[in-house]
Amino acid sequence: MVKAYKTIENKLNIVDNKDSHNWINIINPSKEELVKISEETGALLEFLEAPLDSEERPRIDIEDDQVLFIINVPIEEEEGESLIIYNTIPLGIIIVNDHFITVCLEETNCLQDFITRSVKTLSTLKKTRFALQIFYKTATYYLKFLKFIDRKTGELERSLHGSMQNEQLIKLLGLEKSLLYFTTSLKANEIVMKKIFRTNVLPMYEEDEDLLEDVLTETRQAIEMSEINSNILTGLMDAFASIISNNLNNVMKILAGVTIILAIPTMVFSFFGMNLPMPFDSNPLMTLLIFIMSIMIAASVWYLMRKKNML
Repeated sequence: MVKAYKTIENKLNIVDNKDSHNWINIINPSKEELVKISEETGALLEFLEAPLDSEERPRIDIEDDQVLFIINVPIEEEEGESLIIYNTIPLGIIIVNDHFITVCLEETNCLQDFITRSVKTLSTLKKTRFALQIFYKTATYYLKFLKFIDRKTGELERSLHGSMQNEQLIKLLGLEKSLLYFTTSLKANEIVMKKIFRTNVLPMYEEDEDLLEDVLTETRQAIEMSEINSNILTGLMDAFASIISNNLNNVMKILAGVTIILAIPTMVFSFFGMNLPMPFDSNPLMTLLIFIMSIMIAASVWYLMRKKNML
């Protein structure tokens, strides 16, 4: 999918790909679409194709008066009915001639906010500012998803105290995997931001420099939050694996105790049921006496096991 936008009178309008000072948003394109965009804008085809590799690392590339930025942006993924994890995918930003091009494998919240006019100060004429706004929006979404992971971890922690199932542990594993993706991607994004800050890869005014500092601050905060949550989650998983095992052991202990208690009446009746002469076997109340004796022995065993904390 290829769509071109341009701000006219502070409003984002759909325009033709060949218009100057436009934003061309490319989502999971075909080879033919990429070739056409390359011919219309002058963007290098390898620049357009690079962000479509899901394993592409964040970087900056400059060639023939055009610059390519690749960063990792967070996305939501569903695994199963109730398991939501987060992943990251590459987002490419290409500034070439009078065109601002974004390339991604799928639609992301970061870019959708610009399309839905959630970002009020968007101007496709200010390409440096637009790129920095995308970087800043990406960092804020990392923080937003990290806060959700933190809340979800707390919910799972409360549900695990009496659990003997692996479902919550599997959900924790999914969250831990999300944090691993986030930490790796955020550190790679930070390297890109620092390179922009150190070099003159983008012409910047004072306001742009302030915005870049904000981007770096948000990115560092997200890295710290991700690492802290990851450490907490690792400790929780170890602790809750032990809790689940302990809960299961308690159940097995109770079952073993119940089995022993239920075996006592069986043993007593089996003893008196043997085809051998027994005292008082002619007494008509013998069966009732045997039953009462069995119950008393079982109750005594139950009391002793409870006293020894074996039940």
